Amino acid sequence: MSGVQQTPPRPRILVARAVFPEVLAHLAQHFELESNEDDAVWSGPELAQRLADKDGALTTATERIDAALLAACPRLRIVANMAVGFNNFDLPALDAAGVWATNTPDVLTETTADFGFALLMATARRVTEAEHYLRAGHWKKWHYAQFAGAEVHGSRLGIIGMGRIGQGIARRAAHGFGMDVLYHNRSRLAPELEAACGARYATKEELLQSADHVVLVLPYTAESHHCIGAPELALMKPTATLVNIARGGIVDDAALAAALREGRIAAAGLDVFEGEPQVHPGLLAARNVVLTPHIASATVPTRRAMARLAADNLIAFFAGRGPLTPVNAPRS
Repeated sequence: MSGVQQTPPRPRILVARAVFPEVLAHLAQHFELESNEDDAVWSGPELAQRLADKDGALTTATERIDAALLAACPRLRIVANMAVGFNNFDLPALDAAGVWATNTPDVLTETTADFGFALLMATARRVTEAEHYLRAGHWKKWHYAQFAGAEVHGSRLGIIGMGRIGQGIARRAAHGFGMDVLYHNRSRLAPELEAACGARYATKEELLQSADHVVLVLPYTAESHHCIGAPELALMKPTATLVNIARGGIVDDAALAAALREGRIAAAGLDVFEGEPQVHPGLLAARNVVLTPHIASATVPTRRAMARLAADNLIAFFAGRGPLTPVNAPRS
């Protein structure tokens, strides 16, 4: 008499933040789920406790995956970030623990480039400052210099970080607004890509000294920490604007607040901050800065695509096909 064949247990997955219900339903077809539907932001120890008996996790940029957490989570095999950035992952620690990590590239490129350009225009044209003035009841008459900002069309744009999103911003600038586009990157683009973007390579110093508008789209690493600090801000024109849609920590927020307060640059547009969701009080006090709460990829179709790709990374991995968009390659 043959024994009854038992179905192997399904992998246990933690969904660390609230996500679209249809993505949870998609994951539930393959895994035993624990989901954070209250969208609580867990501390490191709380996250480790939740992950201790899990085989995988769908994370966001909020969740730090480091050596201390991995030591407490011996079953963990993969973490799938719902973000293109992955500076919340300690990749050497993940490699050492044999844990895969994935991100969500491509699906947010054009939406984030749209937002970067929107933030550039709002900053250059003083949109937030003017709206606050109007809402406060101060607008009594037209004046020739009232909220006169900087030109966008025909001006010079400097892009630091020329990956997919940087290239998307460059195309919009060169082909849509007739801007003279400079870029600085760790490696120079191929000539055909430069031509497609309408952009030319410059040193970081040349770019900062000559650009009317500077947009930051580079990844956050130890090397890029405070890539824009007091010395770099001192190179910029007093009429220039600075936009950061990359990651907090790339800009020294305290140095930027001082430069804005003292009129050493004209304005800034920021979607990311050091220590977010906290924002440097000097930035909150500045009138010449546009502040948004890390929403560059925030359209419903794009956020849905990001969540689905993170889920599909988990499904592909546990089906034995390997992750779709890995950012590391652990040996075990």
